[in-house]
Amino acid sequence: METRLLFAQSPQDLDEAAQVILRGGLAAFPTETVYGLGALALDPLAVRGIFAAKGRPSTNPVIVHVRDEEEARTLVLHFPIEAASLAARFWPGPLTLVLPRSARVPDECTAGGDTVGVRAPSHPAARALLDRVRAPIAAPSANRSEHVSPTSAAHVLRDLNGRIDVVLDGGRCALGIESTVVALDGDVPRLLRAGAVPRTAIEELIGPLELGARAHGPLQSPGQHRRHYAPAAQVRIAPAADLPAAAAEFAGHAKVGALLREAAGGEAAPSRGGEAAVSRGGGEAALSGGGGSALLLLRLPADAQGYARELYAALRTLEDAGCDAIVIEDVPHTAEWDAIRDRLVRASAR
Repeated sequence: METRLLFAQSPQDLDEAAQVILRGGLAAFPTETVYGLGALALDPLAVRGIFAAKGRPSTNPVIVHVRDEEEARTLVLHFPIEAASLAARFWPGPLTLVLPRSARVPDECTAGGDTVGVRAPSHPAARALLDRVRAPIAAPSANRSEHVSPTSAAHVLRDLNGRIDVVLDGGRCALGIESTVVALDGDVPRLLRAGAVPRTAIEELIGPLELGARAHGPLQSPGQHRRHYAPAAQVRIAPAADLPAAAAEFAGHAKVGALLREAAGGEAAPSRGGEAAVSRGGGEAALSGGGGSALLLLRLPADAQGYARELYAALRTLEDAGCDAIVIEDVPHTAEWDAIRDRLVRASAR
């Protein structure tokens, strides 16, 4: 299969991408979070194509993208007041609501479960595509299963070139981290996945959230597997003071990557533990690591939003540079960093 590169600024290319989906094909497209791999949500064969292209296990459900609350209501048995409040506040935007599914939704979207995750994206290209298709679009992240999510068209092609029909290039994703997922299928709302909408903002509207998946039954949301969002390299997280020791443990590796946070105000953090000072160029530097390993260092913004926006691209940069091990400076243990910390922990799982 030849994967065609299309451009979101072109109405003709948007039309072509919509026609691909309407014919039962696969089209990757940008959202405000990450790039999604889209297929007709109500066509079981089309949705199976997503799983085949990604190598995704059938036990991992996909999120269904809709234009608005009205379209979401056609996919669920009921839309409680909490869902209406959250949709009014955060849609279109990076919030997924998990609700009891209607009979219209195929098992392929829900891992055979009794709920479906729905969200209305805010990215102009995603909305233009939904307007043209005029039907719900199933769209997990447009990458190989468990790999780092894509935040650019180049990332999608790196993973899926030759496996999908088209990639709609809409530039870099603004948020860079997946949607928050909240389940509203029981007596108490549950946070299934931390994401771009902070937990505190949700709780201000509907009250406290329980944390984690329900005890039994199929998965209700993506992002529940222990290892996910992961580069091919081995990943270790350590406090700043312990980074030199963590890097030394990878001394036998050919090339070691490191992700550090910038100091407050955007200045480069001072070197720690007697390490050589880093001469920054374009936000990165190469220097000699312990045991003869080469060390490639990248610095990410000090604030949570900036860090999230750049995280996946940085992990892919280190992977593409040949790093087979990566050490990451631990991030603050505060609410605004919850989603980032979740991604880092899953990326480092073995």
